Amino acid sequence: TVEIGSFKIVSESGIAAGVRRIEALTGRNVQSYFTKIEQEMQKAAEKLKASPAELTDKIAHLQEQLKKLQSENESLKRKEAQKSLGDLSETAKDVNGTKLIAASLKGVDMNGLRDLCDTLKQKEKNAVIVLVSDNGDKAQLVVMADAEAVKKGAHAGNLVKQIAPKIGGGGGGRPDMAQAGGKNPSGIADALKEAEAALSAQLIHE
Repeated sequence: TVEIGSFKIVSESGIAAGVRRIEALTGRNVQSYFTKIEQEMQKAAEKLKASPAELTDKIAHLQEQLKKLQSENESLKRKEAQKSLGDLSETAKDVNGTKLIAASLKGVDMNGLRDLCDTLKQKEKNAVIVLVSDNGDKAQLVVMADAEAVKKGAHAGNLVKQIAPKIGGGGGGRPDMAQAGGKNPSGIADALKEAEAALSAQLIHE
């Protein structure tokens, strides 16, 4: 150990049951490692206009600011989406005696989609609501059905199982509410078409 001198573990990982792999630096390499770390910390501190000792607090503050801005952004998106509820109601289609409101939105997260679906479900009677949001590199889907629609045979969970593959994903849920995520926003139009066909097959023909 005298010949090794300084010793610094730089990584540790499991490679088999009960076996771990440790990588370390010794001797002058340890000093070079710490010198590089110090240089990187100094660069980061300069970019954040702080001293190296203040980096942790500065980063925590920036993370809090980012979280607040993201929350405000989502709130604005939901408000914009809420404004379109009237227009969405006007797009309702009659599918075997039950209303189907199926629409695509932009940049609305899963919580926002659930809120919108819930608002529409309370507003409409004997209705199934299918909302899909294009969020850039992914798509999110929420389906809700009111009690009357469920009684007639609508099942949100089964609808999602049929619709979600169109957006490159999967999901499921209860008869009255289900959701899914996918990685193919380009499939949203096909998903909405599939929603109508799938609902038609579910409903009891009177």
